[in-house]
Amino acid sequence: MDLFAPIKRALAEQKYETPTPIQAKTIPPAIEGQDILGCAQTGTGKTAAFALPILDYLGHNEPKTVAHRPIALIMAPTRELAIQIDESFRVYGKYMRVRRALVYGGVGQGSQVESLKRRADVLVATPGRLLDLMEQGHVDLRDVEIFVLDEADRMLDMGFLPALKKIIAKLPKERQSLFFSATMPPNIRDLSERLLFNPVSVNVTPKKSVSVAQIKQSVRMVDRGNKLALLRNLLADAAVERAIVFTRTKRGANNLARKLEKAGMFSAAIHGNKSQSARQKALEAFRRKQVSVLVATDVAARGIDIDGVTHVINFDMPVEAESYVHRIGRTGRAGAEGVAISFCTDDERGELHSIERLIGQKIVRTEKKQSEVGSQSARSGSQESRGLPTVEKQGRQGNSKSPARAKRRFVPGKKRKRKTGDTAQRSVSSCAVS
Repeated sequence: MDLFAPIKRALAEQKYETPTPIQAKTIPPAIEGQDILGCAQTGTGKTAAFALPILDYLGHNEPKTVAHRPIALIMAPTRELAIQIDESFRVYGKYMRVRRALVYGGVGQGSQVESLKRRADVLVATPGRLLDLMEQGHVDLRDVEIFVLDEADRMLDMGFLPALKKIIAKLPKERQSLFFSATMPPNIRDLSERLLFNPVSVNVTPKKSVSVAQIKQSVRMVDRGNKLALLRNLLADAAVERAIVFTRTKRGANNLARKLEKAGMFSAAIHGNKSQSARQKALEAFRRKQVSVLVATDVAARGIDIDGVTHVINFDMPVEAESYVHRIGRTGRAGAEGVAISFCTDDERGELHSIERLIGQKIVRTEKKQSEVGSQSARSGSQESRGLPTVEKQGRQGNSKSPARAKRRFVPGKKRKRKTGDTAQRSVSSCAVS
């Protein structure tokens, strides 16, 4: 792709050679300044699909940034996702002088306010904390030229619509907007129609069923009292290098993590009631392979974007079928194969049938005998503990611009006119859950 030279250098270092489908279809029109409506399953490279056009714009046009007034605003539903997006900007913009600010709740705002004072070009934020800082006068959105709403459906599921409306109302009418969502229910479609102007619609999600082709799925039918023994046996298998175990409740996640630790298996829990520092500590330990098992709830499902997860285990079946796909999407990422194993009790068969209808296939079942569980648990208990060993400036190089490269048509002072309510040419496609 014809990107700003320092971006190409950073991508080459990361050995990124071939764009994913969402990137190939999104980046060219985004660079041209067009609005984007993107629909794709998780793990398809959506972050680069909007981060690279933003960095390309900053590199070629070098807009002047004023304190507290960012040029690009990226909204994410969770702190974990916001942190990962900011990290992607750091990696892709390694050889550019791009100032970043990262804003999210659960921690003190002092350092975040300081980063905004230092004239951040790119602001990555969660809705609640951003709105707080706006009301305190620390953030002014009048200069925003590129606005990204990522994981829009998750944003609404978490009750952020009122905050989003207030934030969007403060954005300039003339801007470029990129909208990404895994699903397109009516409320998401309505929001996209208010937000976008004649967007390029990009849909790389299969229409008839959810794509889980890279993931080997199975269901273990089990009595509730035997779940822990079965889980310990699975985790003792050397093939399970890194696993995420999903529970239905926060309390269940804490209890399960404690029991696994007691059994000698290095694990950590992550959910909404954990402090931000505790959540980040758990994620970092898992990322660095200091713990081999991460116990999580559904709220954390989309916020976990870590390569090399070999197994996802549903200790509890999810109440909503869509959550199943978000859960197992933590493995089998970037074209790799993955394994998803679900524990299902007799009273959870209804949830299992809903999942199979959603993904359009029947999941292989294994009936587990009581005696087999007990004997395998005894064997696993004798094994040794498993656990794997144990706002920043960057270098926009002013002399790196290609003189032959024409500037984008969407530049400061020459923004296109946005027609309020004009939907004549708008294209909103439906898509399956990612």
